[in-house]
Amino acid sequence: MPMKAMILAAGFGTRLRPLTETIPKPMVPVMNRPLLERTIELLRQANIQDIAVNVHHLPEQIIAHFGDGSRFGVNLHFYIEKKILGTAGGIKAVQDFLDGGPFLVINSDILVDIDLNHVLEFHRERGSCLTLVLREDDSPKKYAPIEILPDGRVVRFIGASSPNVSDDARRVMFTGIQIMEPEIFSRIPAGKFFGTTEDVFPGMIEEGLPVFGYLHKDYWIDMGNREQYLKVHKDALDENVRLQTGPQKNLEGFTVVSPVLIGEGCHIDPDARIGPHAVLGNGCRVGKNSVIENSVLWDGVTVGSDCTLQRSILGSSVTLADKAAVTDQSLIGD
Repeated sequence: MPMKAMILAAGFGTRLRPLTETIPKPMVPVMNRPLLERTIELLRQANIQDIAVNVHHLPEQIIAHFGDGSRFGVNLHFYIEKKILGTAGGIKAVQDFLDGGPFLVINSDILVDIDLNHVLEFHRERGSCLTLVLREDDSPKKYAPIEILPDGRVVRFIGASSPNVSDDARRVMFTGIQIMEPEIFSRIPAGKFFGTTEDVFPGMIEEGLPVFGYLHKDYWIDMGNREQYLKVHKDALDENVRLQTGPQKNLEGFTVVSPVLIGEGCHIDPDARIGPHAVLGNGCRVGKNSVIENSVLWDGVTVGSDCTLQRSILGSSVTLADKAAVTDQSLIGD
């Protein structure tokens, strides 16, 4: 039976505010395409076509854009959470859709370069009841640690204890990608707020169940805040992560400091300077002598003359008056 998947997309995107006050986080553009499109593309590349998506914050925008998923080569099933249920609670709410075999769950706010078929193969070979995609913990103060043995078995998870942890256990972190067996549903109460990492996984470790970690060594990032959002675009422009974009057009007539990405229908004054590491959405306008670097503009942004923009994000249809200077900010329109 083909594997099904669930994308966890019901959060508020609070760390990206104010940008997410008027747009749900799954619709935030990454290299001029909604973030959720990138996640769906990853699943489709692994031949996963039946996908559940839980939504809560401004769900109508997401549903209107994606519809039934046929335009993206998948079958999407949206589940609106009237109240936030947490990661485990959200999974429990779609049990009827996911039940029947192993399924994959992925957070909607990450970007990762991974072949999910390899994860599924790893899961099956080890007879795992739960496989977590893990990576080296390069930010120990930011991410709660997980410890695994050389064979990949998880022995400690976010405060869970194990009586006989080996001295050669390795400290890693969770990427937000996992493969679960349907038995996990019996561990989650229906209709209640419940977390996987807080309320489900630690108990499975303590009981000695076959929980394994697949160690991922390639690109991964949690696109949770402005700094990480800008880093995603820098990495993509530097080709450190493969993100499909359309061909570059109309990069003549103004100063370009590569790498940049310019959307369709942009009007840029000949005396403006764009880049390095600048992304402009469709229909942007940039006035005379303005400089945009290390920043991302969404669709329909207008930048006046003699402006400077550094390490900032301008939401859709924002207008900057002449001589504005914006550094390390996220701005939305009125």
